[in-house]
Amino acid sequence: MRPFEYKQVMVVREDLPMSRGKLAVQVAHGAVLAAESCRRSREEWFRKWREEGGKKVVVSVPGEGELRELLARARELGLPAELVEDAGLTELPPGTVTVLAVGPAPSELVDRVTGKLPLLR
Repeated sequence: MRPFEYKQVMVVREDLPMSRGKLAVQVAHGAVLAAESCRRSREEWFRKWREEGGKKVVVSVPGEGELRELLARARELGLPAELVEDAGLTELPPGTVTVLAVGPAPSELVDRVTGKLPLLR
């Protein structure tokens, strides 16, 4: 099997007290937001990512500061990247930043931002 040339990575904060369901929803929000952004700005990347099956990976960081640093790096590289802010209707205060979604984009570029982060456990 050949490696995926395109992927999307969701980066989750480890320091937030989120239930598994809440975490899943936040990751889903990020995936949709960044995919829509990519479809508008980098249609070819979006199309190729979908043709390959839409690879997604979920990794983690200790807190919000790291998310914001990764967002800045992604934007420097011209990657689609979106922060998810919670509406505050259930478990978290309104405006809490929960997830950074990077891509879909070429895997080699995404790895420059997220490649050394641990998979979410």
